[in-house]
Amino acid sequence: MVLAPWRSPIARALHRNRSLVYARYLQLATVRPDGRPANRTVVFRGFRDDTNQLMFIADDRSEKIEQVEHSAWAEVCWYFPNTREQFRLLGTLTIVKQDYLEEDLQQARRSMWQNLSDSARVQFDWAHPGKPKTEGSSPPPPSPTEPLPHFCLLLLEPSQVDHLELRGEPQNRYLYHQEADQSWNKQEVNP
Repeated sequence: MVLAPWRSPIARALHRNRSLVYARYLQLATVRPDGRPANRTVVFRGFRDDTNQLMFIADDRSEKIEQVEHSAWAEVCWYFPNTREQFRLLGTLTIVKQDYLEEDLQQARRSMWQNLSDSARVQFDWAHPGKPKTEGSSPPPPSPTEPLPHFCLLLLEPSQVDHLELRGEPQNRYLYHQEADQSWNKQEVNP
């Protein structure tokens, strides 16, 4: 697979903002079943192998999973303060749950689980997200090798990327569109 031309600007922005721990946080917008938007902050977990897919994690009991199952379309908005750049990536999400059939994606799910900290893993053993909180003891750390059943890998496959450079005079903006043949078209537009 050929990497998309927008991957280099994102890699450069990640590198130049690496001193900011929150530079790996971005906003993920999905569509609720009633058509209203839903937005939340997620952590960028890297690109899957040599693909253009962005990786995130989720609990399959969360509202975002229901929303993605209803409509796979999503958009992320990512702002890098040191370089004053914004990226908006539009595409579709794939949910890799415990019963997902493709073995290579199950392996990616397992690898993601194994790379998480104990404190991140234990969150998937908490009570149902969004339900009333009950008092109880903290569960022991789960297995570091086998993901808990509620752990999901989310993969965003972008089909359009909007890159805005706010630093400088003039400001710059580039739109990337994926064509039917999977190639990418880059166009400079007014900010």
